[in-house]
Amino acid sequence: MNLPFYIARRYLISKKSRNIINLISGISVAGITIGTLALILVLSFFNGLESLIKSLFNAFDPELKITMVEGKTFDVDPEIFDPVRNDPSLAVFCEVLEENALLRYRDRQVVATIKGVTDNFSELTGIDSLLTDGKFKLHDNDRPMGVIGYDLAYRLSIGLSFFDPLYIFVPKRNSGSLLNYANAFRQEFLFPSAVFSVQQEYDSQYLIVPLDFAREILNYENSVSAIELKSKPGEDVNKIKKRLVSQLGPDYKIQNQFEQHEAFYRVMAGEKWAIFLILGFILIIASFNTISSLTLLVLEKKKDMHILQSLGAVPKTIQKVFLYEGLLITGLGIVFGLSLGALLAWIQIQWGIIRFPSSGAFIVDVYPIKMILSDFFLVTGMVSLIGLLASAIPVRILGKRYFSSFDGTGINS
Repeated sequence: MNLPFYIARRYLISKKSRNIINLISGISVAGITIGTLALILVLSFFNGLESLIKSLFNAFDPELKITMVEGKTFDVDPEIFDPVRNDPSLAVFCEVLEENALLRYRDRQVVATIKGVTDNFSELTGIDSLLTDGKFKLHDNDRPMGVIGYDLAYRLSIGLSFFDPLYIFVPKRNSGSLLNYANAFRQEFLFPSAVFSVQQEYDSQYLIVPLDFAREILNYENSVSAIELKSKPGEDVNKIKKRLVSQLGPDYKIQNQFEQHEAFYRVMAGEKWAIFLILGFILIIASFNTISSLTLLVLEKKKDMHILQSLGAVPKTIQKVFLYEGLLITGLGIVFGLSLGALLAWIQIQWGIIRFPSSGAFIVDVYPIKMILSDFFLVTGMVSLIGLLASAIPVRILGKRYFSSFDGTGINS
């Protein structure tokens, strides 16, 4: 049996002669438990939030997006893009043309982005699942239709039951002057068929229209601003991207979903790890309770250590007793913290106890939570390191002072 560990365990679970040591040891365990619990819950919340936002982005953004490195639009050259269109690993090839425009509905007007897409846009994204009203369709017989973002529809007071047209104004290309309103702007109209809701960035910006309608009002024949792609099930998107990069050359930029919102994901990751480090710093402060507990325990158990020295124990063995004591306190805090954190996260996932204050004002009603196994290992490693340092440093300092100068009679010389 490991004698130092056995003695440390007895000191931790047996009744001590001074209640203050019991109290400080309990506070130490509670502090580490709360810190570990907070770390797990914060990481799980950010995981859930990130997963939610990714699912919203994925429902609107393509898996791969081809644009020009320089320039706003480009022609879909069959010689270049037919091999991409016929790529067996791709399920959807969608041409897209985006441009800013002025929207006017009755007496209201707002600047937005019209996004001209081909009819297979609904196959490219999960927009059918994002509709709050109406049905996704870009044509009604020969008449063009539009699918508008929720915030845009709200600001324009658009109702699908109304029969008023939505007017779209765009500057004429190569127009010499914008002072003459009649000659400077091109005007068309359509009727909205549905309203979609993803998040405010999209809801307040996009009006989805047929590609031929966008080309007509913008005076483009064969140009697009992007080509959006979706892979077939089971295909590796990154491998497809690498193949397209070498196939299309340096004039074209191919982005996956992460790269389309790289800045956003980096900011979100930065916030996650910043809070993680702040909580870790708080946990370091809480570990001072462990130092206090070990210091008092060393002072109380000096006579016991004299006896062990008389029985032949070396100073390093005696130091291990208090080192194990600190590690046991840390270990209990980790076990309790991880268990409670996992339990609370599971309860939130199952029943959504904690909800957003304003029902219906957010995309979801409850705080999103997602537990990842690697987070448990990360938290365990971080808390264990803090606990090890909080135990080893004071034990080493106190050991040199109290346990390194015993003589053979067990009396501190």
